[in-house]
Amino acid sequence: MFTTTPPTSNLQLPTSNHSPEIHYFCRMERIYLDNAATTPLAPAVLEAMMPYLTAQFGNPSSIYSYGRESRLAIENARKSVAKILHAHPAEIFFTSGGTESSNTAISAAVRDLGCRHIISSPIEHHATLHTVEHMYHSGEAALSYVKLLPNGHIDLEDLEKLLAASEEKCLVTLMHANNEIGNMLDIHAVGELCKLYGAIFHSDTVQTVGHFPFDLRNTPVHFITGAGHKFHGPKGVGMLYINENVKIKPFVHGGSQERNMRAGTENLYGIVGFAKALELATEHYEQDSSYIRGLKMYMMDQLKKQIKGVAFNGDPLGSCLYTVLSVSFPKTEKSEMILFNLDINNICASGGSACTSGADQGSHVIRAINHNPNQVTVRFSFSKNNTQAEIDQVVEKLKDMI
Repeated sequence: MFTTTPPTSNLQLPTSNHSPEIHYFCRMERIYLDNAATTPLAPAVLEAMMPYLTAQFGNPSSIYSYGRESRLAIENARKSVAKILHAHPAEIFFTSGGTESSNTAISAAVRDLGCRHIISSPIEHHATLHTVEHMYHSGEAALSYVKLLPNGHIDLEDLEKLLAASEEKCLVTLMHANNEIGNMLDIHAVGELCKLYGAIFHSDTVQTVGHFPFDLRNTPVHFITGAGHKFHGPKGVGMLYINENVKIKPFVHGGSQERNMRAGTENLYGIVGFAKALELATEHYEQDSSYIRGLKMYMMDQLKKQIKGVAFNGDPLGSCLYTVLSVSFPKTEKSEMILFNLDINNICASGGSACTSGADQGSHVIRAINHNPNQVTVRFSFSKNNTQAEIDQVVEKLKDMI
């Protein structure tokens, strides 16, 4: 049953005798509804990382005890991640985040695996879109975009037509869940199509690793990606799953780290934090996902009741992330400044992907599925830390802004 109380946390607010200015800053009420951009670090994750930020600082490549302790921490993290995702430890490579992981997978598919035709979609994250465009413009691969259905889902019939018509080996790169509208791909159906036509399949799973259970031993995919900061882990660390049947060349040269695949001293405390965050997310998946889904549904209901002409992008009641709600509001003189006014009111949301929100380009995803100049789109994304009371406050503010 849906409640308004979020799952418990051990986080305690500071209560020291700071100056009045700092004390006021600490007490400011900020409503954070941009969890698809990043999430706050869980206290238990920070606790797991702290020994490797302080006393256990050895270089994992060193042969003495400090180094061996660090190496053991990384390999234990790898085993933990592999177990949770139902993969083999040798299939898990730690990276700097989802962008590096997707770049690596796409580049390797073309340069090492012989893919000369890339099939993607116009609503991928820029980490994928810009990489496939680079491959195309450099003459390394042909590029096709699969059609979208009216609700923003991938047209699987069109995908099969593209695969069947291709005379070259294909790389299919399609995200598991869209970071702006939340639509989820049938990853198994796409994987089976790729198997049928001998294609390599990469899926950007940054929005779903840590939010949904995975069984990679029974999922027909060659590459998936993850980023720790999307599920209450640290920033600057991610992972790339490379199926054991795929052999690619090293993607960073200069050392033997990550089994000779990614040179450079490992992000020790980041890797430990990634594994701990994934462990906690998996342990509390049923409770957290039910609670967060309840918040999303509650906000949808309140917006429909309180604001005339509101619309929702994608497939919010169907195959969709429980963490993301993309809302289109009627365009007025007030609503054109909606993100700015939300910020003034200490409400954090975005107009689309956080990776492009600093540039006044609009959302390529919204343009592709709902290019209505009379609407203004805001993405709200939720976590276990949000409350129903916060949703009520945001809806009240939105009524004044529209």
